[in-house]
Amino acid sequence: MSSRTRIIVMSISGPVIAFAVVGGLLGRVMAGEDTFQHLKVFDDVVGLISTSYVEQAAADKVMRGAMRGLADGLDPDSAYLTSEQVKQVDSRTPPGAGDVGLQLTRQYYLRVIAARESSPAARAGLRSGDYIRMIGDLPTRDMSVWEGMRALRGTPGSKVTVTVIRGSAADPHVVELARQAMPASDVRSRIARPGVGYLRVAAVGPETAGAAKTQIADLVKNSAARLVVDVRQTSTGELDDGLQLARLFVGKGTLAVRAESGNVRNTISGGPGDGAVALPAVVLIDSGTSAAAELFAAVLSGNGRADLVGERTIGRTAIQRLMKLPDGSGMWLSTAHYLMPNGSPLHEKGLEPAIAVGEPDVEFGQTPPAGDSMLDRAIEHLAAK
Repeated sequence: MSSRTRIIVMSISGPVIAFAVVGGLLGRVMAGEDTFQHLKVFDDVVGLISTSYVEQAAADKVMRGAMRGLADGLDPDSAYLTSEQVKQVDSRTPPGAGDVGLQLTRQYYLRVIAARESSPAARAGLRSGDYIRMIGDLPTRDMSVWEGMRALRGTPGSKVTVTVIRGSAADPHVVELARQAMPASDVRSRIARPGVGYLRVAAVGPETAGAAKTQIADLVKNSAARLVVDVRQTSTGELDDGLQLARLFVGKGTLAVRAESGNVRNTISGGPGDGAVALPAVVLIDSGTSAAAELFAAVLSGNGRADLVGERTIGRTAIQRLMKLPDGSGMWLSTAHYLMPNGSPLHEKGLEPAIAVGEPDVEFGQTPPAGDSMLDRAIEHLAAK
């Protein structure tokens, strides 16, 4: 191996080896296999690039590609961050108070998990399953979820364009969205039918559990004896806030199990003051229900506290943490995720509704049909119970 090749190999493989030592990632991913054998193959690949590639390879570019590849092979929310991006995380610099209301995952391009109710994205007709091919003039093919979410944020009132694919990739739609400030928590309620209260949780935040408790009490004062909790297209919020909301309904037993590296399992249980809401309930879910709202639904379903009505959820209950590398870059890694109360998988599996009701397919730009078949079916189910 030439001296130039050795320099390139060391500049690329050094951070990778350091990362493997610090996080133990390669050893866990390649369970039962020889990590150093794989690093030797990596070394050989870099050597081939250096000696056989038609042009002189830029070591830093190859290294960034390798690190991105490591993150891409884990899950959609893990990502490689450049040193500049790590500084943004360290400084806690917010990406901007203005948002368009999209939550994203990765599937070839960035893909919409949910468009928050009444957000700029929802008003423009975006919905779960849409692909975002470009944000502004930046293609998303090699963009992480972390990068995509930050690119959508900005000053309230500023605008961003997104190129959307629904159905045929040959017919993309360019949509301009005006960013707006949106509250962390969004809870509303009404009497849906005589004796049936309807609680809409459109966004989960630190104040959600308190707001929900107050509004459920108001529904009871207005003769509600049963409750529909709607968390469709609800995909924001910290997972702990979803657990706090679930504690209103589940007073004892296992709420959830938190799985961490090293096969560590931590059981979260109900405690004093939990279970204040005793009304019979159902929970409306769809493919846009994820994160805190999905964990909330899992706790109620797993404890037999409420039946789920709607569509299968995506399975997104992991917690990310920044792991720094020696050169100033870092890995935004999923370091824990939640399981069902009985210990069965939830993350990347999702929740299956007890009563399946699909959302109607709508062509881009068309108005959805009137009515709410999921809500109607949930009320029927409550009446039957």
